[in-house]
Amino acid sequence: MTGQRRAVRRIYLDYNATTPVHPEVVEAMSAFYRDKFGNPSSIHWAGRDVKGAMEKGREQVALLLNCNPSEVVFTSGGTEADNMAIKGVAAAFHDRGNHIITFRTEHPAVLNTCLNLENRGYEITRLGVDRAGMPDLAELEAAITGRTILISSMFANHETGTLLPAAGIGDIAARHRVCFHCDGVQAVGRVPIDFRGSGIGLLALSGHKIHAPKGIGALVIRKGVKLAPLIHGGPQERNRRGGTENVAGIVGLGKACELAMDEMSGESRRVAALRDRLEAEILASVPDAVINGEIIRRIPNTSNLSFPGLDADSLLLNLDLQGIAASSGSACTSGVMKESPVLAAMGMEREHVRGAIRFSLGRETAEADIDYLLEVLPEIVHRLRTKQ
Repeated sequence: MTGQRRAVRRIYLDYNATTPVHPEVVEAMSAFYRDKFGNPSSIHWAGRDVKGAMEKGREQVALLLNCNPSEVVFTSGGTEADNMAIKGVAAAFHDRGNHIITFRTEHPAVLNTCLNLENRGYEITRLGVDRAGMPDLAELEAAITGRTILISSMFANHETGTLLPAAGIGDIAARHRVCFHCDGVQAVGRVPIDFRGSGIGLLALSGHKIHAPKGIGALVIRKGVKLAPLIHGGPQERNRRGGTENVAGIVGLGKACELAMDEMSGESRRVAALRDRLEAEILASVPDAVINGEIIRRIPNTSNLSFPGLDADSLLLNLDLQGIAASSGSACTSGVMKESPVLAAMGMEREHVRGAIRFSLGRETAEADIDYLLEVLPEIVHRLRTKQ
């Protein structure tokens, strides 16, 4: 293609940062921005109209996760849900203990919440992981003391896609009568989660990761788990979160969960096949490229690759110039010139950490998108390496 100007396409491969709202979700929500405007706490017809739709949304979330609808508490998103879980347990169980265990590879919504509590006198143990991003469950169990009140671990890592051993962590938590909070933001809707059959006490999720709008999420609170509210106000959400509910967002989240339940199996296989092809051809065409994280046990849409000797920001800038959107990690740390703490905690060499980028695929990703990426990426890597 020397001497020719390639037409720039727009390829979105950053679904772990956010997803486009599904057209059926938009349609389901639209009436609640027009004529169905009532306050769900009102007892008259305008309130009753939206109250029923809100409870249907709660039921749809519960069906996807196999939990009781009464266990679903709506929030503004995953970050609030994580804060609600961790700070809520810390406040409710302060008389029993002040020790919380988490992992160094957690999302900032968990790590910074724990840091906030640590600055207020709580004891935080941050455990390491191996090079695949997997924790040592024996080390976790050994870290539990008589003052431990909470274990916080994600279900799937936001950067590498690695699936953490939630069942094993839940078993340990149950044996020691310690509450287990699980950040499920990247896993919900992508892999099956059986809340009722798990040892998870608190599960956080976010709407905009599963084709619902931004500004809506939920915390699933197992019946019997004691939790102090984070937001005080009225008696909404069974006195667990004050404030008038985001009805349109709840309707959208419910619809997105319904769609995820219907499409998850087939869509997971399709997207995993695209991801596997992406990885195989990059490894074949780009010298020294490596896959980061657990290769087998991971969510189907995520690939984290290192290009040693290169800088991730330069790679991403050049991909963006070709119309390809990818990332170097959590969207919550974008714009910060900082190496991935997740990959560093996995014990990776610095040049691998510096040159790591994440491709995350979704329902709109097509074979032609992968073709285009595979056409331009090797050229970019070769050009950047030649300039050095």
